[in-house]
Amino acid sequence: MSNDGRSQATVRSPLSGPYAGLRAVLATMHGKEAAIVPAFKEQLELAVEIPSAIDTDTLGTFTGEIARAGTIREAALAKARLGMAATGLSIGIASEGSYGPHPHVPFIPGGVELMVLVDDERGIVVSEHLIDHAPVYEHAVAVKIGDLRAFLDHIRFPDHAVIVRPHEPDDDDVLIYKGLRTDEALESALATTAPRSRDGRALVQTDMRAHMNPTRMASIARLAHALCDRLATPCPACDAPGYGQIDVETGLPCEWCGAPSIMVRHHIFGCAACEFREERPRPDGRTHADPGHCPECNP
Repeated sequence: MSNDGRSQATVRSPLSGPYAGLRAVLATMHGKEAAIVPAFKEQLELAVEIPSAIDTDTLGTFTGEIARAGTIREAALAKARLGMAATGLSIGIASEGSYGPHPHVPFIPGGVELMVLVDDERGIVVSEHLIDHAPVYEHAVAVKIGDLRAFLDHIRFPDHAVIVRPHEPDDDDVLIYKGLRTDEALESALATTAPRSRDGRALVQTDMRAHMNPTRMASIARLAHALCDRLATPCPACDAPGYGQIDVETGLPCEWCGAPSIMVRHHIFGCAACEFREERPRPDGRTHADPGHCPECNP
């Protein structure tokens, strides 16, 4: 107990940090606030609001009815700006994901999640990303639900929802059933979409919208904490928030011949507000590369 009789757990320190006590908007219509808001509240004491009338699908959909314009970063920035315009707030947060072949390991699925904070008061944009090495991102082709039992078990259905569409659509009309989480809904969608395919089969895919894919939602939560860590890190030169890694430099010397390899030699850290940059050694302490990564020794 403290001297005034209150439990230490009830005594809070004064607001501190670059975003303590401020308000921001999170642009989402897929429940991402469950993964994002707690991190910003706990780590930065930043109050995050969710606009009620906002349609982020206008910027692109996972199912492809509306193509995403530009890069994943540009899409996230557009989402943040959408929320800022809807609320008049000067700080906006948004995330965007992209799933397909793993960016580093061929033939297995992977994903990239990116999150941005736009701060118009400071005139900065701070971003963080992660590579999802084990997403629940799969598809199967089927006529009836009995064809899908192994697939559904593998993706942990119904916790992870699915979408269904014709495998080879017989016309240009978009026929997609989303957010399916019951056998009955899945059977009905198969019965409707398979006959609309030239091969008489339906394409069943994991629904990658965050509120329909708890594995993706967990990745977004990890990313939110990583972005908050970055925002809590001031630049050594100008004290602006958001200092962190912005690039890498390859060329770690080969342990056989000393020539530059394709492995990372330095991590480049930088500021979102000024031109300050610094090189940092690999966090694993490695100073030489395996010859298998050397273009001279393993051409």
